[in-house]
Amino acid sequence: MFPLWKAVLSESFLGYISWSLYHALPPMIYYFPLQTLALTGLEVFAVAFFSPIFLIIGPFWRLANNKYILALLRLTVVGSLASYQAPNASIRLFVLAAGVSSSLLVQTVTWWSGNSLQRFIRMWGFMLGKIILLVLRIWCTSLNPVWSSQAANTVILTIGFIAAVERIYSGGNKRKQEANKTRNADRETVSHPHWLLSGIAFGSLMFLTLWIFGEVSLISRWAVSGHPHTGPDPNPYGGTVLLGLAHGLMLSFWSWSFVTSFAWFLVGLASSAGLLYLHTWSAAVAGNILAVFTMCVWPQLAGCFVSCLQPGKAMSTAMFAYVLELFFCVWCTAYKFVPGGIYARESSHLLLGFIMLCIGVVFLTGPKKDLSSIFEVKSNQKPLFEKSKNYIKLLLWLFVGVGLLGLGLRYKTYQKKLGQGIPKRDFSAMIWPFRFGYDNEGWSNLEGSANLLNQTGADFITIIESDASKPFIGNNDPTMWLGERLGFYTDFGPSTRDHTWGIMALSRYPIVKSTHHLLPSPEGEIAPAISMTVNFTGKLVDFVVAHFGNEEEDLDRKLQAIAVSNLLKTSSKQVVFLGYVTSAPGSRDYIELIENGNVQDIDSTDHDRWCSYIMYRGVIRLGYARISHAGLSDSEVQMAKFRIPDHLDSYVDNDRIVTDPSQVPEDIHFNPRFGSYKDGHNYEHIHHFHMSTPKYFKQTN
Repeated sequence: MFPLWKAVLSESFLGYISWSLYHALPPMIYYFPLQTLALTGLEVFAVAFFSPIFLIIGPFWRLANNKYILALLRLTVVGSLASYQAPNASIRLFVLAAGVSSSLLVQTVTWWSGNSLQRFIRMWGFMLGKIILLVLRIWCTSLNPVWSSQAANTVILTIGFIAAVERIYSGGNKRKQEANKTRNADRETVSHPHWLLSGIAFGSLMFLTLWIFGEVSLISRWAVSGHPHTGPDPNPYGGTVLLGLAHGLMLSFWSWSFVTSFAWFLVGLASSAGLLYLHTWSAAVAGNILAVFTMCVWPQLAGCFVSCLQPGKAMSTAMFAYVLELFFCVWCTAYKFVPGGIYARESSHLLLGFIMLCIGVVFLTGPKKDLSSIFEVKSNQKPLFEKSKNYIKLLLWLFVGVGLLGLGLRYKTYQKKLGQGIPKRDFSAMIWPFRFGYDNEGWSNLEGSANLLNQTGADFITIIESDASKPFIGNNDPTMWLGERLGFYTDFGPSTRDHTWGIMALSRYPIVKSTHHLLPSPEGEIAPAISMTVNFTGKLVDFVVAHFGNEEEDLDRKLQAIAVSNLLKTSSKQVVFLGYVTSAPGSRDYIELIENGNVQDIDSTDHDRWCSYIMYRGVIRLGYARISHAGLSDSEVQMAKFRIPDHLDSYVDNDRIVTDPSQVPEDIHFNPRFGSYKDGHNYEHIHHFHMSTPKYFKQTN
């Protein structure tokens, strides 16, 4: 009994480590072209996923089956977690790639070696490892703890080594017997599916699980819309996704007839279409059904996969499909920066349709049995299989319970933080191009971002380039993380399925309503915008936030400026614009926003700006500041302070600029933590006022 418990627990934790590596390598590769907005050549590290191709060659297969080599590979897999503590991004990328390669070699060898019970536990360990990953991300607010904290990384590294050593020693006495079975283990199986179809289906299933179910909040981000009808919030409704995945695994223990399998596949296919084309709650329900379907087919497709007679070819094919689909996913959104991107532009529907087709072919043609029944189980092993199933089910629901507890505690804490904004006439607004929370060294740094945002004291924050829910960016949710950490109301938009880089809005005060917009983008990347109304304790102020396309796309910029100016023009009399506009002050697009949008620039004398702009109407400007990024992003923070006038029809705006803070009341000063007035760029690695700010505004006497 105890050896079975140890085996299931160890394999589950090692499965979590493998999933963590597979999740981490694509964002690490993507970090480098993110710096240059072009391919860098380091994309070649994706070949780490193709390491099983060596196992097609007989001598390599026998070498990998050597107990000492396999032990070394196991320890390499766990040791690669230390890449988080690497001195720079290049070394981290190399170590991560080594870990991914080793993990796939270990899985190929161990899934095709040993007796049926051993293989059964190893494969279920990989599936339970996925659940562990989701549960840990719940407790860390969508982040994987192994990649978000040195302390957590060290703890998980230590537990990983214990699990790896336990597997090495438990298998050491059996390696001779297993070695004789290594090539012949397949003969224990009922049938031998073709490696090509099974490989493509398994790789597609792995990618689907990464893409849409890499974190329980992702379904909400696919289904999201504007306030007040946003659809389900990631917390607590991410719990329904976790429950859906768990129920899918439970359904996999049933035996299915062809008719029920075909009907179930049609349900899965319809749910995938619903997730793409329905809205808010309807899309979320479809996503939850897809979660049940996805995990339900995992054991069957995994069983078909390891029943193939050529493990090297099967795993190589699976990883080829996985990587091809991952790159296609990148091309769907980053089409402007990659060769041939125009042909993949906004084509997620084709990708999801292809994945469902590949899964369906093997699901419908393979054996309609649970994973244990795919193998010829000897009579003396049947009691052990039953015990293993019970342990697996018990662990599954234990993990799910821990995950739901985490969501509940987070939700309760977040609700207590909301609504703490005090009534006041003055408010501050801020814009920051965030670059998905990655600092200039290649590490996710939400903790540093939260500290910076908190120190600014901003009441309304818009963060550009914030949709990190894509698998090549990190499969996480910075909007939810920052909202819960800061105690702010949030708006995420547009939907992840709209292929934008995303906009995040954080507000200390309630968001009354909002609308998500896709700006005209006939040639370049899709430009998002959000228009919203915020209730500053009884006083309503409109905000329009936007992220324009690239400088090179002149037609796009022209059309986007017209569209945003129309949004500004039709907003209320009190509106603030926070935009990432790839045009210079005084340019055609700038004038379009000012004149047709009927707004004023926060500081028309600041000619040394690029991209970030703050404009306003119907409020009184009080201050303007630019804060250097200090390596936390590639862009500075811009802030402005405003006052809501008592009488909208008879107020006078401040028209005089002063740089001496003693000339204005202390309560409108920017945080002195960022230093004092500074001309020119701040090149020091600290957040500091720069570019002739902070400035304050007074009325001319």
